Amino acid sequence: MAVTEKRVEAATLALAGEACSGLGEGASFTALDWVRREFLAKLGFEPYPGTFNLRMSGPEWAAARRLLAQEAGIGITPEAGFCAAKCFHVVIAGCITGAVVFPEVAGYPDDKFEVISAVPVRQALGLADGDRVAVSVVC
Repeated sequence: MAVTEKRVEAATLALAGEACSGLGEGASFTALDWVRREFLAKLGFEPYPGTFNLRMSGPEWAAARRLLAQEAGIGITPEAGFCAAKCFHVVIAGCITGAVVFPEVAGYPDDKFEVISAVPVRQALGLADGDRVAVSVVC
């Protein structure tokens, strides 16, 4: 009897958002030893200190947000005193890989798309607040 392999294709969501400044807390968070270990082990890279933020809106984002909420994603297990998070691999502007991070914390803004990457995304792409940026999310 032959054994057949069942392949499950990952869905890719094509989205776009507006580059925006964050609260400045991403750099200290991504510098924590346990965070760096979790991202390296589960996402395959050490994050550049800080995050790249997009403001998302519109019906496409609302539908994508609902879908991502239902997907398991890649779980980030916190140390005591921190919140868990769920991540998905992303490609920013068709050329930079990273992950979008959704912290599992009450009140996290629905329009916030917080990306970690091994490189400083904003500088690498020469982006300013308000620039429109395409992202592909693998879920």
